[in-house]
Amino acid sequence: MSKMNIQKLRKAIDGLDEKLIELLNKRTDYAIEIGKLKKQTGEPVFMPAREQKVYDNVCKFNKGPLDSKMLMAIYREIMSSTIMLQHPMKVAYLGPQATFTNLASIKKFGSQVEYVASQTITDVFSEVERDNCDFGVVPVENSIEGAVNHTLDMLVDSDLNICSEIRLDIAHNLMAKCLLKDIKRIYSKDQVFGQCRIWIETHLPNCELIEVNSTTKAAEIAAKEKNSAAIASSLAAQVYKLNILAESIEDSPHNMTRFLVIGKKQAKPTKRDKTSIVFSIKDKVGALHDMINVFSSAKINLTKIESRPSKRKAWDYYFFVDMQGHMNDPKLKKAFAQLEKKCYFLKVIGSYPMCV
Repeated sequence: MSKMNIQKLRKAIDGLDEKLIELLNKRTDYAIEIGKLKKQTGEPVFMPAREQKVYDNVCKFNKGPLDSKMLMAIYREIMSSTIMLQHPMKVAYLGPQATFTNLASIKKFGSQVEYVASQTITDVFSEVERDNCDFGVVPVENSIEGAVNHTLDMLVDSDLNICSEIRLDIAHNLMAKCLLKDIKRIYSKDQVFGQCRIWIETHLPNCELIEVNSTTKAAEIAAKEKNSAAIASSLAAQVYKLNILAESIEDSPHNMTRFLVIGKKQAKPTKRDKTSIVFSIKDKVGALHDMINVFSSAKINLTKIESRPSKRKAWDYYFFVDMQGHMNDPKLKKAFAQLEKKCYFLKVIGSYPMCV
């Protein structure tokens, strides 16, 4: 009886799959037509505001039992496929393959777009500026280590805009081809060793720790070298065919990195946006207070402020500020006009949908 019931249910699923495939192809036909119209108007294929609208609809219409995050992951791949049918898209990221920036890129754009691994953050910007890639993905801050200064420096001089952001939970995994008890050396980045110090001291206190320039490089070495292990991403374990011996060995369970998507076009408003700016202040008492007061008076909520030496003269600083709202909002436009009168330099780096 149970076998008959299973067969009946499976037949029902097969019928639904047939309808789903028909609907997905119909959806794709519409997406291809939209792609043709975008080409005529010069609009980019990937539009963060539209992406956010699709995800909002997924959450709004979902009645379960599938979790909304699960459905969003499914739709990410649907959109990834339709984007490539509209226009083959290239995304540059800080490589090599299997880095956390690679993982963040896949989380944003899905598995179907073409990814270009770049050696440095400067190279990511260059690939997009030269039109070799449509977008770039770079890390900008880690919840434990703080800001990625190279990215901040590039944002000052580059003409590219921030058009989206990605938040990725960082899980460090110990991987090797040997058993845990046989490990003599561990390879990884110096920051990763710092984030996994307690676990290493508890479980492998006598191992030699060897710093390399990326977690992917660590995995590559561990795959070739006897009695060696790496601390890297789960994707690196797949790429280099390593066994994960211990998962999530980071000391803090709240290790998260924020990444930026950079491109040539500005993102359209979504009513739930964030704007990033950079400015330098005149060297006088209370100058920074006067700047912040502009936003306070306008009731603009600042979500982050970061200072960085300008490298142009001693004790001259740039201030990077994130705030709620879109650059086209009248309230923000008015505040920027006031701010411009009080500083040497002001640049709006981008407005983009806020991660929730």
